[in-house]
Parts: sequence; C-alpha cells; structure tokens
Amino acid sequence: MRHIGAVQAVVTAAEFDREPTAAELDAIEGEMPLITAELELLDAQITTLDRAPSPLDVRRIRRARRRVLAARRELTNRGVAGSPEVA
Repeated sequence: MRHIGAVQAVVTAAEFDREPTAAELDAIEGEMPLITAELELLDAQITTLDRAPSPLDVRRIRRARRRVLAARRELTNRGVAGSPEVA
C-alpha cells in the first residue's frame, strides 16, 4: 500500500507552524512598553478581585491605567510620525 502525502512542505504547513518574521518580532518589540503596562494593570486588578480595594490598591490601579494610556499615546504618536502625510 502506498501512502499519499504532500511533496512540498508549503502545502502541509499550517499558519501556526512557522516562526515569527523579523518584522513581526520588531513590531512586538516596539509594543513591549504597552504590553508591560497592560500586564501591570491586569496584575493590579487581579489583586482586588477577592476583596475590597484598599486606598493603596486604588492608587496602584490608577497609576497602572495612566501608564497604559501613556504607552498607547506614545505608540500612536510613533505610528503617526512614521506614516506619510496626506496632501
């Protein structure tokens, strides 16, 4: 009995089987400040799930939200500065 299989790897390779490209890795690296800020916010929110937030918890969440907004602003401004202007 002969097994029939694909001769080319491209035919059988799924989208999730490949490694990220250099451009994708650069994009992730550029977004790391935002990712880190969002993780800090999530951590601050998780700590208050099973209890009432203390004044220190409220302050920590507020600061984490500000860091997320600042990171988003910086990322957006870099994207706008790098795009060509429309005439």
